[in-house]
Amino acid sequence: MALLRDGGWDNLCLSHRVDKREVRRSGWTHGGAGKAWCKMSAHVRRKGMKAMLLKAANAPLVLETVPDPVPGPGEAVAKVLACGAGLTIHHARAGRVPVQYPRILGHEITGEIVALGAGVDDLRVGDAVTAYFYLTCGRCRWCRTNRETLCEHFGGYVGREIDGGYAEYIKLPARNFLKLPPGLDWRKHASELGVICDAIATPVKVVRKARIVPGDTVAVFGAGGGLGIHMLMIARWAHARRVIAVDVMASKFEACTKSGADATVDASDGKVAERLLDLTGGRGIDVAIDFVCSTGTLEAAFAALGRGGRLVTLGGHGAPFRVEPGAMLRKELEILGSRYATRQEVLDALDLVARGDVWPLVTEKVPLAQAESIHQRLERGLITGRAALVMQ
Repeated sequence: MALLRDGGWDNLCLSHRVDKREVRRSGWTHGGAGKAWCKMSAHVRRKGMKAMLLKAANAPLVLETVPDPVPGPGEAVAKVLACGAGLTIHHARAGRVPVQYPRILGHEITGEIVALGAGVDDLRVGDAVTAYFYLTCGRCRWCRTNRETLCEHFGGYVGREIDGGYAEYIKLPARNFLKLPPGLDWRKHASELGVICDAIATPVKVVRKARIVPGDTVAVFGAGGGLGIHMLMIARWAHARRVIAVDVMASKFEACTKSGADATVDASDGKVAERLLDLTGGRGIDVAIDFVCSTGTLEAAFAALGRGGRLVTLGGHGAPFRVEPGAMLRKELEILGSRYATRQEVLDALDLVARGDVWPLVTEKVPLAQAESIHQRLERGLITGRAALVMQ
């Protein structure tokens, strides 16, 4: 049996044992074969929900009214308060990754559970939640050992293979909803809390992948972006001795400094490796973290590594780059790929914020209807930190 909010999802209505004849008389509906019985008010059935739809690659996002989602077995529905807007979503919009159209994008949500499908026991109506981006099986050896990003039966992404958070409501497998820690004012700070599941969780994984320790010098490429600016914060939290922000837009350096950077490097003239070596007295950096992953940034990051240096790459759309095997041997260098975050790393990121160790930087908040304008600004690199869509 599903648990839903009636009257436009606003008044709680729940039942566990209802005769099907009574269900039909009282307005309960069935979601289809294998779906749960759900209470749907006349208001919900008539009105539907507002959502931003992507109907083709490189097409503008359009605001439309679509049917309200109904949870099936093992699924839940949340009312979306806010959803972050980042380059991961922009790649889908730009056609760089496969998407089934039409699609509702977005995954960095703050939401409130309003409906539960049959068999969902670990969520309650009213729970404050965010979303786990990856659709994983939960059964393979990687999922069982808390390395879900390597899932052998990977099912895709929230906002690509299934509809995401650029809408008033979102339906997901229940296990993809993660509860927010107690004590956070999730209604007041919905925009900031929503982006944690990616913008802070991803850097948390990078710190562990790169083995950043006190005394390390860390350079972050693409430091002014939505992931980069939070990487500065997390590198500082990890007690790196020195944190260097690298970006092509000097206008973002003030925010980088406030977010934990000790020094900044303007990458617009292509002399990044030389400047990083100068800043370290020729010793080189211990860790390079590249969110840009172009041929130029990757080769500059590699050239700037000192002895025992680690280069972490996070972009999957860059061109090949050259490395010098001799340098890798002499200096025992490492090149590491880091993909999103595990469920536990998302929970750890939420705890960091709940403890007050870091706070997300969301510099632009706009209504859902302005999603297209936000993505145009993202494409031009005009947003420092993260942007978010706020449901009204």
